[in-house]
Amino acid sequence: MINTLHLDAADPAARQDAIDRAARLLREGKLVIIPTETVYGLAANALDPAAVERIFTAKGRPQDNPLIVHISEFSQIEPLVSQIPPAARLLARRFWPGPMTMVLPKSRLVPMVTSGGLDTVGIRMPSQKTAHDIIAAAGVPLAAPSANLSGSPSPTNPHRCAQDMDGRVEAIVMDGDCAVGEESTVVAGEGNKALVLRPGAVTPEDLASVLGAENVTVHPSITAPLAPGQKAASPGMKYKHYAPRAEVTIVRGSGEAYRAFAAAHAGPGVWLMRFDEDGEVPGLPSLSYGSMGDPRSQAHLLFEVLREMDEKGAETVYAHGPQPGGVGLAVYNRLLRAAAFRVVDV
Repeated sequence: MINTLHLDAADPAARQDAIDRAARLLREGKLVIIPTETVYGLAANALDPAAVERIFTAKGRPQDNPLIVHISEFSQIEPLVSQIPPAARLLARRFWPGPMTMVLPKSRLVPMVTSGGLDTVGIRMPSQKTAHDIIAAAGVPLAAPSANLSGSPSPTNPHRCAQDMDGRVEAIVMDGDCAVGEESTVVAGEGNKALVLRPGAVTPEDLASVLGAENVTVHPSITAPLAPGQKAASPGMKYKHYAPRAEVTIVRGSGEAYRAFAAAHAGPGVWLMRFDEDGEVPGLPSLSYGSMGDPRSQAHLLFEVLREMDEKGAETVYAHGPQPGGVGLAVYNRLLRAAAFRVVDV
């Protein structure tokens, strides 16, 4: 059983005790699941190679998939990197703390196991108060990928973490549902430019409002597979990721066309991931993952609905494709990987 550390907002002393206990475990090289505003993270001391190795073992994560390092104050970034480009300083000033990770040239202080063998490291400053307080109390930067088995949908509540990680970690800090529901935007900064490696709640349009549209580009792998042999510079760039056991196919088209396609493909084990506006299709079980016009609601519900599909026994899932703009780009990116890039246009 996982040691559960409950936070009681009505009891500040008990809350601080839970945070201190989590911080002590992390300093000792243990694994602790912590909440953030994006998803729950499987945290360890980012500067302790043995502790970081345990993250890869617990998740069954490939060693070449880099981890994101979490800090609580901007000053903590300086020992971790060899340089901070002007674009990175501007973006940090605007979007930290928050759901944005910056990939920067790493210093020798960051172990190669943490960076997945790369000479760069992704760094983020969470805005969620509990995450901030645990990092500050631990006194060390924390590597914290999503607290799930590698390749499965990321956990947005402590219940899902316990399902995947029971017996694999020392403790979990229980602090309700995550506000955002999808992993952070990942940006590589160089000079005055930014390259989006993974979309998230901080959108390319948001970045452009700071740097100028001409200085923001989106990596092709966001909507297409990595080229053969190409190394992932960021978490979430692998071909298949965030996937339930069911075979997922994205269906792009109007609500009417989606419903017609679904009706024509009804059968045992077939489920629909639809929008609220799509309504029910007679004879086909379905779950909604938000409103068609509200990509933030889609982002918040996406991973939980994918996990529910497994609990329902779904074998085939036809997901109504979101519009890939703004936060919708992040939703579409996660669905593409959950579907291993199976897409049908109707």
